[in-house]
Amino acid sequence: MEYLQNGFELNIAPGTFPLSTDSILLADFVKLPKQAKVLDLGAGCGTLGLLLCAKDSGCSVTGIELSEAAHAAALENIAHNHLQERLFSICADLRHIPRRFPSGSFDCCVSNPPYFTGGPASKAAPQARRDDNCTISELFTAAAWATRYGGDFYLVHKPERLAEICAGAAASGLEPKRLRLVRHSPDAEVSLILLQCRKGGKPGLIWEDLCLHNADGTPTDSYKKIYHL
Repeated sequence: MEYLQNGFELNIAPGTFPLSTDSILLADFVKLPKQAKVLDLGAGCGTLGLLLCAKDSGCSVTGIELSEAAHAAALENIAHNHLQERLFSICADLRHIPRRFPSGSFDCCVSNPPYFTGGPASKAAPQARRDDNCTISELFTAAAWATRYGGDFYLVHKPERLAEICAGAAASGLEPKRLRLVRHSPDAEVSLILLQCRKGGKPGLIWEDLCLHNADGTPTDSYKKIYHL
């Protein structure tokens, strides 16, 4: 059991994706409007939805998850935290979102998607880490459909795929507006990127840096804030 902000609890079922730094950093990065309706693309067992509900008592989050086991675990987490009126899980393929929701149904979308491209070389990685069923292009197409005009799409990914991500965003009408580069220490390479894209947004990108540990290995003030220490 993982204990989250404001008394929420997350049970990680066997075979589902564990609570990770990626999701925690993404939940902190997201800026929600009041009473936000959020769509989580590739929601797993509901981790990001729980983090956002713990952060903002006014939001509601709908998760789309392809794995039946992860979807079942999400339903258990929803019930355990008494969030049946704010947090929802749908077992479906995100590529079929246009069949389920009218265009622009959500104020924003979020995703902690698979990082690795599909193919024989990636088969050692779990399905949740491979984009066999969720390419960057498909992810942005789904987000662009679901997000209202002027709404935002937030995702976390690996820095080596930034060019591909920005190209996918532009092709879908989602303008990159804010980029956060994450390092584990001051002299380390960037290990993660957090990106905010706006549907119908004008060009103009803000860059941010986040370092999680000081040179001596102690947590930075930013780390303490993000982890509520």
